[in-house]
Amino acid sequence: MGSCKEEDGNQPNCLWVDGPIIVGAGPSGLAVSACLKENGVPSVILERSDCIASLWQQKTYDRLKLHLPKQFCELPLLGFPENFPKYPTKHQFISYMQYYAIHFSIEPKFKQVVQSAEYDVVCGVWRVRTQDCEYVSRWIIVATGENAEPFIPDIQGIEKFQGHVRHTSVYKSGSEFQDQRVLVIGCGNSGMEVSLDLCRYNATPHIVVRNTVHILPREIFGISTFAVAMALLKWLPLWLVDKFLLMVANFSIGNTDTLGLKRPKTGPIQLKNATGKTPVLDVGALSQIKAGKIKVAEGVREITRRGAKFVDGQEREFDSIILATGYKSNVPAWLKGCDFFTKEGMPKTPFPNGWKGDNGLYTVGFTRRGLLGTASDAVKIAEDIAGQWTLMKGCKKH
Repeated sequence: MGSCKEEDGNQPNCLWVDGPIIVGAGPSGLAVSACLKENGVPSVILERSDCIASLWQQKTYDRLKLHLPKQFCELPLLGFPENFPKYPTKHQFISYMQYYAIHFSIEPKFKQVVQSAEYDVVCGVWRVRTQDCEYVSRWIIVATGENAEPFIPDIQGIEKFQGHVRHTSVYKSGSEFQDQRVLVIGCGNSGMEVSLDLCRYNATPHIVVRNTVHILPREIFGISTFAVAMALLKWLPLWLVDKFLLMVANFSIGNTDTLGLKRPKTGPIQLKNATGKTPVLDVGALSQIKAGKIKVAEGVREITRRGAKFVDGQEREFDSIILATGYKSNVPAWLKGCDFFTKEGMPKTPFPNGWKGDNGLYTVGFTRRGLLGTASDAVKIAEDIAGQWTLMKGCKKH
């Protein structure tokens, strides 16, 4: 990495990067950096926070565990320690990523907020600007992922509410909501798990189910439901695997429609592939719903000073509101002059071909297929850039 020019005080404000610039030091950025290193290609990771995997370290709740077995959540080239349980905890996963970075000597540049990244057509390079510097390279790898920023929906009247309003990105434990009536908006895996956590502290959660939702048992006869689905997809068409999963779900957890949790007409895997909407893997919330400890509410029409009015006409009082409304990509805010992404910040080209754009642009962590998709894209990107790298080095020798 070399300096282009210098500001007063000998502080370089433009740095040439030999290999790719990777934006983001989460699992995606670490994975692609390790794969590049394995192929003999250097890289520079720019990370806005002060640590790797900041979403995991700073914006997840205490009781979080991986929803899938560890073999489906490994980064390339280095698996989990054998003594880790089937479903590692948040802290175990963080320690794995920290060891991963040490093992591959990955040292991101922290506190580098990418303000803009743009392709310079005249020079044939990417110019990536942070608050401190401009980094220049032939390649840029967008590794900020699908979950860069909390998604806060517009909910009528929420500014009037006199209690606490929190997004799950700042929720740690139900202990601070002890004995409270809590409205949980969002019924995905986070909403269900937060509601379950609240029950442990004698809170009364009401979970808002605005749309349909697939709930599946986390395991079928002691085997991960996801693992069963992946195995069956090797031999059977997707629609048949979906039918099998729904049959097993109805057998093991019953008809969720009777609980106010209506299933979509599209099967769980087909829906996930088409929209990215993940089925809920039940880790105990369903039994609390059946027991009446977690209440299911229809969509919110309006938030009031002391609670909420629902679309069915009911009105209830609440002490706190938790927004389990997920995350969104932030790519449109800083990647300029590029039509590779939609306005929502997702690649326009669907999986498995959304990892490569034009002019040395690559993306990792946007597959809507979790860490399995990340690992797959990281390997492809590294191999593609390594081919160009070898060719360039060969040309320089001659």
